[in-house]
Amino acid sequence: MMLFHRGQKDVIPEKRFGEVLYEGDIIMDGMCAAKNLIRNHALTENEYVTLLESASDQEVKNLLKEEAVRLRKQYYGDKVYTRGLIEFTNYCKNNCYYCGIRAGNRNAVRYRLTKEEIMDCCKEGYRLGFHTFVLQGGEDPYYTDEIMVDLIRSIKAEFPDCALTLSIGEKSYDSYRLFREAGADRYLLRHETANETHYRSLHPAAMSLAVRKQCLYDLKTLGYQVGAGFMVGSPGQTLEHMAEDLVFLQELQPQMVGIGPFIPHHDTVFAEEKAGSVDLTLYLLSVIRIMLPKVLLPATTALGTMDPQGREKGLKAGANVVMPNLSPVKNRKQYELYDNKICTGEEAAQCRGCLAGRVSRAGYRLVTDRGDAV
Repeated sequence: MMLFHRGQKDVIPEKRFGEVLYEGDIIMDGMCAAKNLIRNHALTENEYVTLLESASDQEVKNLLKEEAVRLRKQYYGDKVYTRGLIEFTNYCKNNCYYCGIRAGNRNAVRYRLTKEEIMDCCKEGYRLGFHTFVLQGGEDPYYTDEIMVDLIRSIKAEFPDCALTLSIGEKSYDSYRLFREAGADRYLLRHETANETHYRSLHPAAMSLAVRKQCLYDLKTLGYQVGAGFMVGSPGQTLEHMAEDLVFLQELQPQMVGIGPFIPHHDTVFAEEKAGSVDLTLYLLSVIRIMLPKVLLPATTALGTMDPQGREKGLKAGANVVMPNLSPVKNRKQYELYDNKICTGEEAAQCRGCLAGRVSRAGYRLVTDRGDAV
């Protein structure tokens, strides 16, 4: 193990792991940072930067990957949990610059599912063995609190042994409380970036990182199983930004974390931007598993879009959740957050069958449990 000045090769002798991590501008090397993360499940922001700078170091990658797999097996065995994804509206009031269903995209073909269509998706999912449903959509004002409460109650009444996850964006504390009281179990709300300047470059002025973070803390207060997350390689993102994301997750302690590579959409201002790195996403999956050993961590569709073996690689890096699509096939291509999204033409049974095979080939077992955080 060596300690050095950033940007220099000055070796500071006789510093053993766990003794002095910092002295002025002296910092750890990547291997030391990795070992410190494994031991303490937490790092400082500067330490995370050092760890991210070592993402191409094969020895560090292998160490983190092995520990991530060990931890996910310790807490979840060989189980991979399924979430039946129902993308029920692609209307959105927001204008996030990276998103294909942003309000300003006049080329988007909009749709909303009726309550009957949503219930039919759940029925088909339940028949296929799903015990978690994820209602995901843009921030669509059409779905008022009253409509959502009725929908939540109906799903929980018909499928009482199933978990219900919402992913419908920023709401008031009272709205979240109503949804929770109606029976919602989990809530996914990616923070996207924990850095204020970076957030401003990805979102219009009407949106606020402080509000986003407060929503996540409100959800935790109300007893939801909470999911946060961020894009890897989004425009303008630096290693320092990602280090801030990791520190924020460390502080929030969510039960779920969703990350995936940024993929540009042709009808956004970032259409010509480079996509995020699959390898860095996999590295971060291992880091997050070690940081939050009991976390529910998806191998995302974005990974599978960027790499034909992306979801398998995600599972081998520490992920333990997959999210097959239960949405009606006629609407899947319309829920286009980014270009070239996979599985838009498959029936629900095809999606599940395909994933079962992929999970098995990765050395794990697709199960039908609710898959709550341990």
